[in-house]
Amino acid sequence: MESMDDAAVRKFQKELNAGTVALVLLAILHASAEPLYGYQIAKRLEGAADGGLPVKQGTLYPVLRSLEEHGLLTSRVEPSVSGPPRKYYSITDGGRQALQGWKAAWARTRDFVDATLEGKRSEQHA
Repeated sequence: MESMDDAAVRKFQKELNAGTVALVLLAILHASAEPLYGYQIAKRLEGAADGGLPVKQGTLYPVLRSLEEHGLLTSRVEPSVSGPPRKYYSITDGGRQALQGWKAAWARTRDFVDATLEGKRSEQHA
């Protein structure tokens, strides 16, 4: 049986992941020299996550679709010699612009949270 603490941590992690997954996906596609398909993106996420992947692989595809619907990614489907066709994703110019803005917002948020957790905010305003 799951403890209340475990459930609370999972709920918090899910809420925290909601916006960060899109940011991380754009960053991965921005850093790639070539289009990537879903499994390649998932492997890069795993490589970046030391303590296990905080994002379930099933979460990736809805976020990729949403980013594409908003014009931040494009995709193309290509046949695969080892299975079903693969959908390859590339970041658009709009995606690059969004990434820059999101990175700045993330940095401000991270700095604020870190300072608050370390008690620096309350000391500055005391």
